[in-house]
Amino acid sequence: NTAVSELWLPTFYCFIQLSRPVCVDVPSDTEAVLGNSMKLTCISCMKREEVTAKTRVDWYFTPNTEENGELNRTHIYVFEDFVAKPLDGPFKDRLTWNGSQDLQDVSIRVLNVTFNDSGFYQCHILREFKFGFFEPSFFVEKNITLTVKEKATQDTAAIYSEIMMYVLLVFLTFWLLVEMVYCYRKISKSDEQAQDTA
Repeated sequence: NTAVSELWLPTFYCFIQLSRPVCVDVPSDTEAVLGNSMKLTCISCMKREEVTAKTRVDWYFTPNTEENGELNRTHIYVFEDFVAKPLDGPFKDRLTWNGSQDLQDVSIRVLNVTFNDSGFYQCHILREFKFGFFEPSFFVEKNITLTVKEKATQDTAAIYSEIMMYVLLVFLTFWLLVEMVYCYRKISKSDEQAQDTA
């Protein structure tokens, strides 16, 4: 029983390490349908040791006008310390958090889309890490140009992206199985060598 436990515990640990969520940085959709909801995708993948970083997310919106620029930009959403803070403005009561628990996906969703929602969106991500006395910070900006249409259109690029996503998921699942078999065989071989030595 002890030998079995010694064999399966490392295998279980290996499985836990390999089965962690896989982060894939995908671009946001850029076309919304009038009256529907729209997810503004913003993803910033982190390394495993960075998952505990303190994260702040700020979303900004610039409407489609001839005077686009910093002066016409509106701060519409804040997410900090796991608290969402929708701000007053054109999106009041129409924005919801649509991100992941590990804060690698920091997307938001726009409810009841209107033609006035067409424009330029900016997702600002600020991460602060702690490694002893060293506290580095990391900033990334993602930009989305959104167009609102009265009816949905057939987007071949979106269909292709969805197909590629499923292909990637199948590949990652196969890779996970291969790694699990490799870990199991490696641990079994080392256990047999230990028994031969004993």
